[in-house]
Amino acid sequence: MSHYVFITGGVLSSLGKGITAASLGMLLKARGLNVTIMKCDPYLNVDPGTMSPHQHGEVFVTEDGAETDLDLGHYERFIDINLSRSNSVTTGQIYSTVIAKERRGDYLGATVQVIPHVTNCIKESIVRAATINDADVTIVEVGGTVGDIESLPYLEAIRQMRSDVGRDNVCYIHVTYIPYSKAIGEMKSKPTQHSVKEMRAIGLAPDLIVCRTGRSLTREVRAKISLFCDIDEANVLEAKDVDCLYEIPVEMEKQGFSEIVLKRFRLGAAEPDMEPVRQLVKKFKNPQAEKIRIGLVGKYMKLADAYLSVIEALHHAAAHLDAALDLVWVASEQIERDGAESLLKDLHGVIVPGGFGERGIEGKILAVQYCREHKMPFFGLCLGMQCAVIEFARNVAGIADAGSSEFNAPSPVITMLGVGGQPGNITSGAGMRLGALPCRIAEKTLAASLYDTTLIYERHRHRYAVNSEYRARIARKGLTISGTSPDEQVVEIVEIKDHPFFIACQFHPEFKSRLMRPHPLFKGFFAAAQKKAR
Repeated sequence: MSHYVFITGGVLSSLGKGITAASLGMLLKARGLNVTIMKCDPYLNVDPGTMSPHQHGEVFVTEDGAETDLDLGHYERFIDINLSRSNSVTTGQIYSTVIAKERRGDYLGATVQVIPHVTNCIKESIVRAATINDADVTIVEVGGTVGDIESLPYLEAIRQMRSDVGRDNVCYIHVTYIPYSKAIGEMKSKPTQHSVKEMRAIGLAPDLIVCRTGRSLTREVRAKISLFCDIDEANVLEAKDVDCLYEIPVEMEKQGFSEIVLKRFRLGAAEPDMEPVRQLVKKFKNPQAEKIRIGLVGKYMKLADAYLSVIEALHHAAAHLDAALDLVWVASEQIERDGAESLLKDLHGVIVPGGFGERGIEGKILAVQYCREHKMPFFGLCLGMQCAVIEFARNVAGIADAGSSEFNAPSPVITMLGVGGQPGNITSGAGMRLGALPCRIAEKTLAASLYDTTLIYERHRHRYAVNSEYRARIARKGLTISGTSPDEQVVEIVEIKDHPFFIACQFHPEFKSRLMRPHPLFKGFFAAAQKKAR
C-alpha cells in the first residue's frame, strides 16, 4: 500500500505548494523510494487547455497527451519521471465522471451528493494514481487555498483518506506565508494561525508546516506557531525565497524535511545523495563563464509562467555548459512597431516559443528573418517553427503572400491538420495533436547530430502544421526538412544549412528537459549562442 502526503496551502495563493511537493518528491526519490505526485485543481474547467496563459500560465503536456497544470512540469523536472493523465484531476473531470455514472444508472437511483459521491470519486482518483505508478509514497497537492469554497470537497476527501488507509499512512503538510511588517520590524504568525484554525474546523490538522518567508524564521515565531497550531517546533520549517528553484530541496533537507515525513510513516530509507543537485545549484548561482543574452520573442509578457518550461530548459542548458542565462523579454508586437534590429542586435540567440492567435505574429516572423539574415542562432518551437516556414516561404521561396490558414492567408503554407495532405484530428484536445509522438530524423542533419539518433519521441500540442502542397517548393530553395512523422505526413523539424544554428520543431522539447539531462536541442542552441558571445 502507498503512503500519502497531502499538501495544502493557506493565507494566499501561489505560495509554492507545487515546488514544496516537487522538492519532497526529489528528496524521497533520492532516498530510494518510488514516488509519484498528483495535482488536484478545484476549477470547473475539464483541463487548462482552453485557459488563458495570462491567467494560468503554460499548459504542460504529458507523454500520454494530457493537458495539465504547470505544476506537473515542476514535478517531472524535480523527480525526473514521466507523469500521465492519472497525475492530474480537476473538479470539471470529477463532476463529469459523477454525472456520467448517474446518467448510466450506476448509483441505482440514489440521490447523488457531494458527500459521498464526489468525495469518493476524488479518493478513487488519488488511489488510482498511486496504483498505476506503484508508488511507495504518493504526494497530492490540493490547489487553491484553505477557506476557498471550491476546495472543500478535496479537503473532505483527504480527511476521509485518513480513515480509509490508516492514520499512519497519511501525512498532512500545510504551506503558509509569514509576512514581515517593516513598520514594527516583526514577522507575523497570525495569518498562519488563522489558516490552521480553518483546517481544524473541517477536521484536518497539519503534521508539518512549511512557512514561505523572505527571511529566516526567528525562534520566537517558530515557538508561537508550534504553540498555537499544536505542532512540534521541529516540524515548523522555513522555505526562504531563493535565487534558484533547485536550491529549495537542498535547503529544506537541511531542516530534515524528508526525515520528518519518513518518521511520520515509520519508514526507513537511505540518506539522500543531493551532491549532484548542490553542484548544479552552484553553477546556477555562480557560473564561471560569461552571461549569454537570449531573446525570448513572445506575446504572453504579463506572466513569465506562460513560458515556464522554456525558461527552465534554457537554465538547464546554461548550467551544464557552465554559463549564465541572461533572458531578455522581447514583445513580438514591439518588433512590429520598432523593427527587429534595434531589439535583437545585441543578443546572442533568439527563441520563438509556441502560442496561438494572430496577435504579434508578424513580429515573430520579422524576428525569424533577422536571425536568418544576420546569422543569429535561432530556435523555433511549435508556432515558432511555423513562423520560420512562413518567413522562408515569403523571403526566399518567393511566395509573397505566404502565411497560415489560421490567419486566412492567401497562400497557406501552414494549414490545419486534415488539410493539404496532412493527417486529421488523431487525438483530442479541441482538435489538437497531443502527447508523445514519433519523429524520424534525416541522417547528416543538425538535428541528427544533436539527438545522436534518427528516431525520437517528443510531446506535441498543435492543430496546424506545414502544408504538404508547399513542402517541395520550399525545400528546393534550401529549407531542409530534417524530421517528419514516420509516415512523412507531418513536418516535425526544419533547419537551414550554412548557418551557425537555425533549427525549429513542431513539438515542444521544453517539456522533456530535466535538471540533470538538458534537452539536446536546447543544449545545442545555447552552445551556439555561447559561441557567438565569444
